[in-house]
Amino acid sequence: MNDATPSRTWRKPPFIANPWLRWGLIVVALIYLSWAASTLPFDWTRVSQGMERAARIFSGAFPPNFSRHDLLIKGFLESLQIAILATLLGLALSVPIAFMAARNIAIKPIYLIGRALIIITRSFHPVIVAILFVKAVGFGPVAGILTLTIYSIGFVAKMLAERIEEIDWGQVEALRASGTRYLTVLQFAVLPQIMPRQIGLSIYQLDSNLRASAVVGIVGAGGIGSTLMNAFGRYDYDFALAITLVIIAVILVSEAISGRIRRAIW
Repeated sequence: MNDATPSRTWRKPPFIANPWLRWGLIVVALIYLSWAASTLPFDWTRVSQGMERAARIFSGAFPPNFSRHDLLIKGFLESLQIAILATLLGLALSVPIAFMAARNIAIKPIYLIGRALIIITRSFHPVIVAILFVKAVGFGPVAGILTLTIYSIGFVAKMLAERIEEIDWGQVEALRASGTRYLTVLQFAVLPQIMPRQIGLSIYQLDSNLRASAVVGIVGAGGIGSTLMNAFGRYDYDFALAITLVIIAVILVSEAISGRIRRAIW
C-alpha cells in the first residue's frame, strides 16, 4: 500500500499565479531597464578618469593618520551632543503628534493634521533638510539639531501612532465607563501599553541620529561630518580615512549597545 502511494513534494506557490502576467511583468521590467540604461547620459571617459582619481585618493589615504586626535574627539563629541539633543527634542514632539495621528483616539480633523505633519517630516531626506537649515541658521550644530529633530519626528511619530492604533481597547473603555477624563484615560490606559515600544523607538532613534549626524555634517550641519568634509577639502586623505574608521567604530559600538538594550526590553 505504501509503495504504491506516489510521493508528493510541496512547492511554494509563485507570488503571481498567472504565468502570462508574471512573465509579462518580467519582460516589461527588462525593457524598461534597457531603455533607462540607454537614455541616461553616461560619460565613460569621465568614469575612467574617476577610477584613476579614486586610485590616487586611496593610495594617499594609507596609512590612516590619527595624529590630530584632538579634532577627532572634538568632532565626535559634537556629533554625540547633536544626536542626543535632537533625539530628546524629536521624542518630545513625536509623542503628541503620534496621539494626534492615531485614528482610534483622535477626531478626524486632529487626525488629518497629525498625519499631515508626519507626511511632511518624512517627505525630504535629512541632507536636503540640513541644507535648508544651514542656509537659514548658518553652519554649525544648530542646523544639525534642527535637521535631526525633524528626522526623528518623521520616524518615531509614525511608528508610535501605528502602535497606538493597535492597543487593547478594553482598558480604554473601562476607564471611560467610570467617567474618567480624556487625558487621564490617555495616561493610564494608553501610555502603559505603548511604553515598551516608545523605549525601543527612543533607543533606535538615538542610534540612527548618531549615524545621520555624520552625514548631515558633510553639508555644514556640524559634527564629525564637517571634520571629514574639511579633511577632504584640504586633500588630507589619510586623516579622512582615520575619521571614517572612527565613524565606523563608533557606529558598530552604538549598534551593539542599542541592540543589547532592545533585546533586554523586549
